[in-house]
Amino acid sequence: MASTHAHQNLRPIAASGLTSHQLSTTRPVRLYFPPRSFKSRSIAVKTNQNLKWAVRLSLVDQSSPPQSTVDVEWLVGFLYDDLPHLFDDQGIDRTAYDEQVKFRDPITKHDTISGYLFNISMLKMVFRPAFQLHWVKQTGPYEITTRWTMVMKFMPLPWKPELVFTGTSVMGINPETGKFCSHLDLWDSIKNNDYFSLEGFLDVLKQLRIYKTPDLETPKYQILKRTANYEVRRYSPFIVVETNGDKLSGSTGFNDVAGYIFGKNSETEKIPMTTPVFTQAYDNELKKVSIQIVLPQDKDMSSLPDPNQETLDLRKVEGGIAAVLKFSGKPTEDIVREKEKELRTSLIRDGLRPKIGCLLARYNDPGQTWSFIMV
Repeated sequence: MASTHAHQNLRPIAASGLTSHQLSTTRPVRLYFPPRSFKSRSIAVKTNQNLKWAVRLSLVDQSSPPQSTVDVEWLVGFLYDDLPHLFDDQGIDRTAYDEQVKFRDPITKHDTISGYLFNISMLKMVFRPAFQLHWVKQTGPYEITTRWTMVMKFMPLPWKPELVFTGTSVMGINPETGKFCSHLDLWDSIKNNDYFSLEGFLDVLKQLRIYKTPDLETPKYQILKRTANYEVRRYSPFIVVETNGDKLSGSTGFNDVAGYIFGKNSETEKIPMTTPVFTQAYDNELKKVSIQIVLPQDKDMSSLPDPNQETLDLRKVEGGIAAVLKFSGKPTEDIVREKEKELRTSLIRDGLRPKIGCLLARYNDPGQTWSFIMV
């Protein structure tokens, strides 16, 4: 992936328009939030507004019974420590749960702690989940809500598709035992979270399709929220080599930035290829466009050779938050701008304010790849 030669940050999503970072050939379109950044064939846009997500009540009556001594604050701290072990060898502490636990997500239902733990074991075996806990807070007298991201690989399929779910879990507390007696999962990607949700089932099937990017290093990011239309990601800092481009879907300047990593630099050093190739627009009129290649994470500004061409720059992108829309196929200029508009519309509808500028991230060589294999 590429970026300009200066320090830049990813920024929160503002109103319409692509962000100052690029899209990729897998083609997500992103709109950035906080500082600047990019991603896979996609478009990103920045925004200034804090992200807010609603929660729902648990399956437990929240009226206060007499003489209850439940220490909800202690349970919040307990979940911060316990939930990160949801899918590792240690596992969660089952003694914190009643024997009768009502577990519900859009496609799964259990009513006992044994069924709840069986569901966790099944997910570990089939999907090998990576679970990230974002926050835990009390949302009722006997209710605690958590926000999380879960990334899973469906191992039975040869291409091992990646499934991403983000959402909230509403944990109900039994006021008599002080233990958890319900667990309600709500996914960000669907509207109908009631069991059994056909919408939820189709969301799972949609993510099982063949969708693969090159097995190359790419900027690191964490998915904060995945909706039906876009993802919100937090990017770690990375470095790019960049030069001027002509349009978002164009390849002008690609040979120059590619030449830098192929050895056309002050040390004739060959640098490992990464993905994606970014094209960044800094304004809606495309008066300033850059094409960028991301440099490996083990490189820093002091260890990189200087470019041989004055038109090339090295720049550290400080990272930040971006909204990303994925799409497949050949990224013509009309398609890219339409995807940008679609992403901005979704963000504004959800109360976010994408900033001016965007990135197109292409995971295939912009000038060589046949359009029918661009996925």
